[in-house]
Amino acid sequence: MKATEIRQMTTADIRDRVNEELENLSTLHFQLASSQLADTSQIDKVRRDIARMRTILKEREISGVEKES
Repeated sequence: MKATEIRQMTTADIRDRVNEELENLSTLHFQLASSQLADTSQIDKVRRDIARMRTILKEREISGVEKES
């Protein structure tokens, strides 16, 4: 997910998406541990997406701008 796509989302949507991605990351780690994960680069992609979303949330917090709908 690109940063421009994330910036178009509302703050609540980003927070929900972060939680979903954290669950996804946990699932990927379990799959890796049980040798069921074929593409290990997925873990890095999910981590980067989470970092992008958290960065944009922090930017909004600092600027005091809450994007609604």
